[in-house]
Amino acid sequence: MLNLSIVGYIGGSDISKRIFFFLFLAFSDFLFSQPHVDSRKYRNYIGKDSIAEYYSKSLSVENMSINLNALASDSYEGRETGKKGQKMAASYISQQFKAAGIPPYKDTTYYQSFLLNVIVPKPVEVRLEKKQYKNNKDFYTYPEQASRYIFSDSIVFLGYGIKDINYNDYKGTDVKDKVVMILSGEPISKDSLSLITGKKTMSSWATYNKLKIEEARESGIRALLIVVDDIARDIVNNKHRIESPSMKFELDQENPFVLYISKKMANVILGYKKEKDTIQDIRQKISESQRPLTIEIKRKLAISVKNTLQKVSSENVLGYIEGSDLKDELIIVTAHYDHLGKSGKAVFNGADDDGSGTVAVIEMAKAFAKAKKEGAGPRRSILFMAVSGEEKGLLGSGYYVNNPVFSLKNTLCDLNIDMIGRLDSRHENNPNYVYIIGSDKLSTALHKAGENANKLYTQLDLDYTYNDEKDKNRYYYRSDHYNFAKKGIPVIFYFCGVHADYHKETDEVEKIDFNKMKKITELVFFTAWDLANRDDRIVVDVEKK
Repeated sequence: MLNLSIVGYIGGSDISKRIFFFLFLAFSDFLFSQPHVDSRKYRNYIGKDSIAEYYSKSLSVENMSINLNALASDSYEGRETGKKGQKMAASYISQQFKAAGIPPYKDTTYYQSFLLNVIVPKPVEVRLEKKQYKNNKDFYTYPEQASRYIFSDSIVFLGYGIKDINYNDYKGTDVKDKVVMILSGEPISKDSLSLITGKKTMSSWATYNKLKIEEARESGIRALLIVVDDIARDIVNNKHRIESPSMKFELDQENPFVLYISKKMANVILGYKKEKDTIQDIRQKISESQRPLTIEIKRKLAISVKNTLQKVSSENVLGYIEGSDLKDELIIVTAHYDHLGKSGKAVFNGADDDGSGTVAVIEMAKAFAKAKKEGAGPRRSILFMAVSGEEKGLLGSGYYVNNPVFSLKNTLCDLNIDMIGRLDSRHENNPNYVYIIGSDKLSTALHKAGENANKLYTQLDLDYTYNDEKDKNRYYYRSDHYNFAKKGIPVIFYFCGVHADYHKETDEVEKIDFNKMKKITELVFFTAWDLANRDDRIVVDVEKK
């Protein structure tokens, strides 16, 4: 009855409207003190949901600080997937769900467990003719494959290794089962314009090596040698990833073996004997001709990979709030709780990446659990899921979408949170922002829901810079939401950008802006509340790209 009075109240004098409004506020105070209320009702006449506002106040900076100080402490050893610290973190998160009154999703456990193959790196041996090259000096590689031996009596130089409508290095060249060498970056004209984009802005081919590796795989290349500009700098910057084990569900030896090599080593392969930077001569030729350049080099190359294999288990941690009349439909809220682990005495605590998102998920789960306990639970069900294995290749979320606990058909969306506790260089003087990525890729209703929640409640600056399809960072593809998007499930990725401590041991709790983190958590909370309680479910109405 109250709902009809408020929504339908449009008449009366200004005085009567004011009297009505204050009476409503007074009644609201009484209403909120009652344990049994219906979250579908009591929308006031300015569009806000008073019940949502009431439960949003339980989101606590103090609680987030307590939880983050625990999860990002040295005792959790960097929370590396499959290691002791990750197991400790999983236990901590499940205890928080239990304390909030959220039951185990399978009656006995909060965990969705999965097994992984661990590839432990060993020094790779590379011999060109009679010369032995030095691992992590002349070249480096990542531990992506198990033991393997590759021999070839020829190497194909394939320019930049690009296959694009505007520029195609592969055209007219058979590279199946070949060893191929390519340049990093992309071809540019004499006027410093990209031959791919036609502008000074570089394409994703130049900034995202994975595109070149994927094309090499599709073309059946056995081994891919990528010439990098500064081998020493790259080895230092990627030291942890080079030296740390990688993880995979299944071993795929059909992928090309990828070796990153120095310009000096590339010059030898090409037959140059001078000390000068001769690889630059080839770049110059391509730039002047604006056409691909392919060379077949008759040289014997042997690559010996001796990585070892282990098996480990890991866990996604699930906190499930069952809905009421629309309980078969599901909203998922995710954040990854794993990080990089340790290297020697250095502990990579990952306070921002993604301790910040993890504690936001915990805090929202508690708020929704409180609402349900007091009779204001959501109409649709909500799954709060802390996923593991993100740093190893989006593994935990990948496992979930291929082994869903709840029907993907009835999963409306994934709201994913990754790194919301710091400022990036673009917003040094403005903490009141968040990057929104992916919200409009599949569902216009989801995009509008996110913007409306922000307009009504949080008034953050929503930055869509990284939502651009041409964004060279390709963040849309780099966090757990992407696995849901690949299945046709709409997503929103909440992100605050990288900073100087990204993937470094200096990503510590004392650098977190908890007030900023809380405000972004509120935005996700209000968006989830709306999606869970509206009459009509959001639908996919944008063609998947």
